[in-house]
Amino acid sequence: MNYSEVLAAARDCIGPYCKACPVCNGRACANAMPGPGSKAPGNVAARNFDSWQEICVNMDTLCPNVTPDISFEMFGHVFCAPIFAAPLGALDMHYGSKHTDFTYNSILIRAAHDYGVLALTGDGVNPEIMKASVRDMAQVGGMGIPTIKPWNKEAVFEKLDVLKENRIFAAAMDVDGAGLPFLKAMNPNAGSKSVSEMAEIIRYAERPFIVKGIMTPEGARKALDAGASAIVVSNHGGRVQGGVPSTAEVLPYIAKEVKGRMTVLVDGGIRSGLDVFRALALGADGVLIGRPVLTAVYGAGEEGFRVYMDKITSELRSTMTMCGAASLKDITEDKLWLH
Repeated sequence: MNYSEVLAAARDCIGPYCKACPVCNGRACANAMPGPGSKAPGNVAARNFDSWQEICVNMDTLCPNVTPDISFEMFGHVFCAPIFAAPLGALDMHYGSKHTDFTYNSILIRAAHDYGVLALTGDGVNPEIMKASVRDMAQVGGMGIPTIKPWNKEAVFEKLDVLKENRIFAAAMDVDGAGLPFLKAMNPNAGSKSVSEMAEIIRYAERPFIVKGIMTPEGARKALDAGASAIVVSNHGGRVQGGVPSTAEVLPYIAKEVKGRMTVLVDGGIRSGLDVFRALALGADGVLIGRPVLTAVYGAGEEGFRVYMDKITSELRSTMTMCGAASLKDITEDKLWLH
């Protein structure tokens, strides 16, 4: 199958909010809540997409003619590309009944591992979702990253115990989910975490820990102070809180603050290998991609994932060739036309 065929297959089984658009730009699903869209004014996903498109790259083909190396090292492990699958949840409610969180995560974990990258998986009100993901990760040597909601400490520790028992590669928390009503309804209360609370959680995890949902340099400093190994610049909490900037707009400032002291990943609106190049040139070490990966899996399972990854990695290599970057470390800010 090619990518167009994967998308066509997805349109037969996805919805009602997601339309499996040829380009996932956040417009057809704007204000679709719950679902893939954004809280009013409904422009968070579209702003993410548009911001990447506004960044131009500098061509330079007076350089050695080599095949670009896109291998990526994180936490002592080398991956084939700096492109990971972002965590998503409530699949049957948001994207259609073909998959539940259980079936989607199971396919995604195996497909990502076999390709040579990683899947971050979502969390939910049902604790069995994360447990099932951990079991699937254990079958591929623990390679995966469960992303835990900012529950209260007792609940978080219980989930981390499951990760430790199964020797899972790393853990993550999407702190931008702090405003979700089901977290506020917990007893004791859950949601936002102080630096000291986050530090206690990270120490308890006993493995590399990623804080997802960072949107300011100050937030990045707090995550670093808490002991996080990596952050994800992500505004997916914008579906709960509208009116936030795009990840491309804030990434350079965040990367400047903590680059070299922790891994910086970015999520939101990245849809092509050219976008990946733009993100790395702005200071990211790697990227997460959510909805296009989900659409590919809905369309053709593991084959759909492979087709999408082949497409985006080919685009990244092509951009690197045209811009004179032989490896990821060569993708620097001077490769961009910043006017």
